[in-house]
Amino acid sequence: MNYEEKWQAERERAGFLALADGAVFRGVAFGAREDRLGEAVFNTGMSGYQEIATDPSYAGQIVALTTAEVGNYGTNPDDAESRGLFLSGLVVNDLAEPSNFRSTLPLDRLLADAGVPGLRGLDTRSLTLHLRDHGSQRAYLHVSGEPLDTAEAVRRAREWEGLDGQDYAAKVSCKTAYDFPPAESAENAETSSFAAKRHSSFAPQAHPSFAAERHPSFAPEAHPSFTSGPLPLVAVYDFGVKRNILRSLASFARVRVVPAKTPAEEVLALKPAGVFLSNGPADPAALPYAIENIRKILGLAPLEMHNAQCTMHNEDGVDSKRTFSIQHSAFSIPVMGICLGHQLLALACGAKTGRLAFGHHGCNHPVKELATGKVQITSQNHNFAVLADSLPPGLEVTHVNLNDGTIEGLRHKTLPAFSVQYHPEACPGPHDAAPLFARFQELLRDARSGSTAVRIPS
Repeated sequence: MNYEEKWQAERERAGFLALADGAVFRGVAFGAREDRLGEAVFNTGMSGYQEIATDPSYAGQIVALTTAEVGNYGTNPDDAESRGLFLSGLVVNDLAEPSNFRSTLPLDRLLADAGVPGLRGLDTRSLTLHLRDHGSQRAYLHVSGEPLDTAEAVRRAREWEGLDGQDYAAKVSCKTAYDFPPAESAENAETSSFAAKRHSSFAPQAHPSFAAERHPSFAPEAHPSFTSGPLPLVAVYDFGVKRNILRSLASFARVRVVPAKTPAEEVLALKPAGVFLSNGPADPAALPYAIENIRKILGLAPLEMHNAQCTMHNEDGVDSKRTFSIQHSAFSIPVMGICLGHQLLALACGAKTGRLAFGHHGCNHPVKELATGKVQITSQNHNFAVLADSLPPGLEVTHVNLNDGTIEGLRHKTLPAFSVQYHPEACPGPHDAAPLFARFQELLRDARSGSTAVRIPS
C-alpha cells in the first residue's frame, strides 16, 4: 500500500469495533478481512504482540494493545507460543512496518494467513478507558468491507453468548497426546507451530527454559533421585498451554502433554512424577470434567460427594464444610497449576471462581508473595479469579495482586499441590517469578525419593 492509499484508508476509517453497550470505535482494517465476534479486552504490555496473538488463552477475545506502536519488530517462528492464532481479533493504534533482522513476516501478514482480523488507527487509549470503566464487553469487529450499520453490529454483539459458561479449553487443546520436545523424526501436527509449516528451517529445539537462562540458580542441580535414572516424567494437561511453559518444564523433566479431557486414570497410568495444569481460555467453571480429574489425581473424593458432606452438620452443630475430608495416598503426586490451571485446582479443592470487571492482561502486574513480602512484576492473562471468601480450610493464599487484592497464588496445606494465577515463564516480560518452576522441581524430587514429609512451597 502506497502513501496515498494508506492516507485514503485512514481518512475513511471504514472498519469499526462495536461494543454491546452501544459504544463504537472506528479504525482501518488489516489482517484477515473477516468480521468476528469476541470479548473486547485490553493488554497493557509494551511488547510481545506475537506471543499475545499465539497465546491460546486469548481464544474468543478481541485484544486491544495499549502500547502506541505495534509491529515494528515483525514476527518470527521462534516466538510463537502455540501452533496457531486463537484470538478473535487484534486492535492497535499505529501499525508499523517491521525493521528487525529476526523478522520473517509482518504482523499484518501473520494475521491474514491465520484468518484473524485486525483494526488499526483506532483510539486505543479511549477504548481502554471505556473498558476499564464499564468492564470487558461482548463486541463485534467489522473489517470485511461489506455494508453494515453500527446499530446492527451492536445488536449482534449483544446477542452473542459470550465466554461465561463456555468451554474454550477443549477447543484449543491438542487432539492427541505428545511428548515435548517431539522426537526429531516425528512429524507431529500438534506440536509444530503454524509458522513451522511456512518455514521449513524451523524445528522446535530442546534447550533450557528462558527462566534458567536468566536465573542460573534455577538450572537443574545434581540430585541422587534424579541422577539414578531418567528425568522424572511430568504429565501436562493442555487447556491451552504455551510453548515456553513446556520449555521451562523440559529443562528438568520429561514432558508428556495430554488433551484437556484425558481421564485421570489414563494420566495416572503413565506413572508421572508430577502433573501440571496449564493456562487456558475462558470460564474455569465450564470444565467440570477437568475439576473431577484433578480431584482424582489429588486423591480427593468426587466433588458431588464432597458437596453433599458440606451440607451436613455434625453433632456440635458445626458445618462440616470446615473439615474438608481428604482421601489420598501418603505419597501424593505433586501438582502445579498456572492461570486457568490455578483456577481449576482451586475449584477441585472446593473453592469458587468469579469474573473480574476487565481482567488482568499484560506483563506489568505487581504481585506480593506473602511468606517473604517480596513483590514480583508478573505477566498475566485472565478474566476470572478465585474468590477469597470461598476458600476451603485446606487451601492457603500465598500471593496477592497489589492492584486489586485478588488471589494470585495458592497452596494446599496437606497435599503437594500449589498454583499461581500469573505466568512464571513470562515470555516476553519480567522473569521475577521464574524460580516457581524450581519449587515444582523440589516437589518432584521429594516425591521421587519417597519422602513422607513432603515440602510444600511456601
